[in-house]
Amino acid sequence: MKNNLYSKFKNDSLILRDELAIDRTLLANERTLLAYLRSGVALLIAGFSIINFSQQEWFWIIGVACVPTGIIAGIVGIVRYRRMNKAIALIRNVESASAEANIKDGSSSHMDGEQGIHPD
Repeated sequence: MKNNLYSKFKNDSLILRDELAIDRTLLANERTLLAYLRSGVALLIAGFSIINFSQQEWFWIIGVACVPTGIIAGIVGIVRYRRMNKAIALIRNVESASAEANIKDGSSSHMDGEQGIHPD
């Protein structure tokens, strides 16, 4: 199996700090997707504008090159977003399954705090 960045969390319960780190990673992943899409749209607009208003052939070629580059940038962003989202969801699902097993067994998880505080 391919070793990924989040494989160390597969067997451990996540504490609050780790959950917040995952939330920050989700937000960063969304920002990255939006940056890719913004770049792709900018290249598309630039390409069509150059094609429409260019008078010289070499300038028209640059405009034609911008259009597929913008489409590729958008597709790359979507693929990267989906791949990272899938990895994060895998970690979250492993954690939720582990927490449910701990609740059924009656044992406490790390969500009570790092010091092992048990409500009795």
